[in-house]
Amino acid sequence: MKIAVVGAGWAGLAAAFEAHLHGHRVTVYESGHRLGGRARSVFSPKLNSELDNGQHILLAAYTRTLDLMRRLGLDTEKLLYPMPLTIASADGNFSLRVPEGIGPLAVPSALLLARGMSTLDKLRLVASMAALASKKWSIAPNVDTHCDHHAGQPAIQGPTVAQWLQHGKQSQRMVRYFWEPLCLAALNTPIDRACAQLFANVLRDSLGAGPEACRVLIPRVDLSTLWPEHLPPEISIARGHTVRQIVHGDAVHVDQDTFDAVIIATNAPSAGRLLEGLPSVSGADAYIQQIQAFQSLPIATLTLDLTKIWDMPEPMLMLTDSPDRAQFGQWLFHCNTFLSTPLGTSRVNVVISHARDLSRWTVRQIVEGVITQIKDQTSRYAPMPSVRAFELITEKRATFAAVPGLQRPKNTTPWKNVFVAGDWTDTDYPAVLEGAVRSGISAARQLSQGWSCDN
Repeated sequence: MKIAVVGAGWAGLAAAFEAHLHGHRVTVYESGHRLGGRARSVFSPKLNSELDNGQHILLAAYTRTLDLMRRLGLDTEKLLYPMPLTIASADGNFSLRVPEGIGPLAVPSALLLARGMSTLDKLRLVASMAALASKKWSIAPNVDTHCDHHAGQPAIQGPTVAQWLQHGKQSQRMVRYFWEPLCLAALNTPIDRACAQLFANVLRDSLGAGPEACRVLIPRVDLSTLWPEHLPPEISIARGHTVRQIVHGDAVHVDQDTFDAVIIATNAPSAGRLLEGLPSVSGADAYIQQIQAFQSLPIATLTLDLTKIWDMPEPMLMLTDSPDRAQFGQWLFHCNTFLSTPLGTSRVNVVISHARDLSRWTVRQIVEGVITQIKDQTSRYAPMPSVRAFELITEKRATFAAVPGLQRPKNTTPWKNVFVAGDWTDTDYPAVLEGAVRSGISAARQLSQGWSCDN
């Protein structure tokens, strides 16, 4: 079977590899020249170096991603730097580390030894997690019977993370130092808008699954090299090829080429535009409306090249942001700890989730604000060396807004032999790397199963 995949992000490449394993002939179309989509490497003239378009981390719970890398013959232990889940504020006011090697006692031990949490905070955190686990990580939705946008049917909408935390009587300190950073890192959506159920799914497969599952894995190499550039040579990749049109009939025509089926693995807006050009069929309008409902949110990463390697106490530190003072940093990464470079690197990365407010400031103001922020909050350590160069990369469509009640499309579409893949599809996860990989694999498997049934 001849398959086209439109888009060479993690979802599209996972779909291409899975389809190849099922014996199909696969061609991937990618408008850019680097593989990886929103998780790729780019060249920075300012730093004269390859950088990722954003600092990404994985978790040991990302089983499909890790399995895919191993099936490609890659050594995950060499390519990924492992560390126990650690939430340590740069100013030293808060610290929680999930220890390894003690099984079910890991999370209770982390809470017992945590700094900056009162006994009452610890008890309430344990109670909230235990209540979630007892309900199999399901948060009951709210039914608003006064809403009539769907032909008189009530709208089912779950609580936000903020509402769930309020119900669990979490203190302002715990929200600020624990829950809010976790939610922004996982969902890239503020807690007063973020879907509590999606957040619960992340907790289920990380803290709720034990210390091994929530180990942090940081790529030692750039994201394109990590695995996207290692697909089998039998998979044809057309780089620099923007697909303008898909024609659906007895066969599927992608621009001038003919295929038995296609997997559209672009971002949601691009997928919607391609599907709008297909013939009208039953269910098409509702399906496209689902895709058009997504709202994109940006993430920015500021890379600072220091005059010398800085001796940070942890590879990853949490920063307290103050957006009104252009102090936007939320997480600080010490690149020398995990990057595979013979001479080491003096670079540090600063992650800014939900980066919409950056547009109100100049790049110089942002950089100066973050540098001041880092120096103030790390004053108890060896002073940060001066900055000789920097690069600010903003991924405008990094994630979708993970709000309650968002209906996400399935991999199958109303059109026969047309499938979609992406972290925005119905993966049970927010817009994370594992969700993209799972979606790609699922789309390829459903395509293969449908083809087998038809033949």
